[in-house]
Amino acid sequence: MFLFSGKVTSEERERILGHSGCVVWLTGLSASGKTTIAEALEKRLVTNNRPAYVLDGDSLRRGLCKDLGFSQDDRTENIRRVGEVAALMADAGLIVIAAFISPYRADRDRARATSGNGRFVEIYLDVPLEVCENRDPKELYRRARAGEIPEFTGISSPYEPPEAAEIVLDTSRESLSNCVNSIELFMKNAGYIK
Repeated sequence: MFLFSGKVTSEERERILGHSGCVVWLTGLSASGKTTIAEALEKRLVTNNRPAYVLDGDSLRRGLCKDLGFSQDDRTENIRRVGEVAALMADAGLIVIAAFISPYRADRDRARATSGNGRFVEIYLDVPLEVCENRDPKELYRRARAGEIPEFTGISSPYEPPEAAEIVLDTSRESLSNCVNSIELFMKNAGYIK
């Protein structure tokens, strides 16, 4: 678990901000809707005066994780780095919305442990592979099926679904608004936001 030894406590930050910092971790196949939901949730939270920030796979791979590829070891290191950054931001009082395929259960469990008990919400976007392939905005599935992208999650590399996610959503059956409503309601009921 992440421990910060500064002079300002998490409780003091929570009192000032009116909520506790936490990590909302969206996981699922490429094109399952992670970034779309993350951005809509961020907008809703910020509109309601809740400081929130999206960490997205594409943006972090251009900077903090640009030295990593897509092997299992590199994916593990990518998620380890993201988990550390998310924990720091949550400790500062932000609602961190992490949108990552994060295909390995052990890596997501490590990110949860880094954030600390009670600061991590795992949301599994359980969307059928066929739906994700039909959406395919970047044509990644087509390229993976053609052999142009090795180790592509869901095609030539595994995805390990969560065993006990706090929320499971299927964006092929639920509207964006309903998905965001479900997450916001969970966060209220769990005491992350008041």
